[in-house]
Amino acid sequence: MIHKNVVTDFCPKESMPSIDATAYIHPLAAVIGNVTIGRRVMVAPFAAVRGDEGQPIRVDDESNVQDGVVLHGLETELKGRPVEKNLMEACGEHYAVYVGKRVSLAHQVQIHGPARVGDDSFVGMQTLVFKSWVGKNCVVEPGCVLMGVSVPDGRYVPAGTVLKKQDDAENLPVITDDYPLKDLNKGVIHVNTALADGYNRSGPK
Repeated sequence: MIHKNVVTDFCPKESMPSIDATAYIHPLAAVIGNVTIGRRVMVAPFAAVRGDEGQPIRVDDESNVQDGVVLHGLETELKGRPVEKNLMEACGEHYAVYVGKRVSLAHQVQIHGPARVGDDSFVGMQTLVFKSWVGKNCVVEPGCVLMGVSVPDGRYVPAGTVLKKQDDAENLPVITDDYPLKDLNKGVIHVNTALADGYNRSGPK
C-alpha cells in the first residue's frame, strides 16, 4: 500500500512517497506520506514506513526494510514551525528518520525518529532505535534498545543490550577481523537487492 498522508497541524501538506523504479515495495507493506525510497531497496511484507507525523523519512540505495519493520518519527513540524529537536541531519538535509546506503533492518526492527542509521550497518531483529544515531559499518545484534545515544562508526552492540548512556556507547567493542558477524551485512544486502531485482522482473508491484 502506497499512499499520501493526511493533512494535520503537524503535517501541513499532502505528500506522495517518492519510490525509485528499481525498488520493490511488497503489496502487504505500507509506505505513506513524505518518504523517499532509493535504488534497489527491498521493503518486505508487513513493514510500515510512515512519513505522516515525523517527516521526511529516507531509505537510501540498496538498503532493506524487512518483515514487520516500523519506521516512524515524532512530529517534526507543529503549526508551520519546525520541531528542531525531532530532526536529524544527514547528507546536508534534515530528516525524522534517515537510513543510509546498504543498511539492513532485520525482522521487527523499530527505527523511531529522531533517528539515523549510517551506511553499511546491520540492525538485528527486534531492536529499537529511538532518539539515536548508529554510525557507519556497525552491527547492532538482535534484541537491543538504543535510546538517546550515538554509536560510533565500526562498533558492535552485543545482543540484548539496553544502551541509554553515551559513555557506554563510546566504550562499545570495535569490530575486528575475528568478530564473527563482521561480514553479515554484505550477505544480507546481496540477498535483498537480488530479491528486489527479481520481484521487479516477475511482474507488476
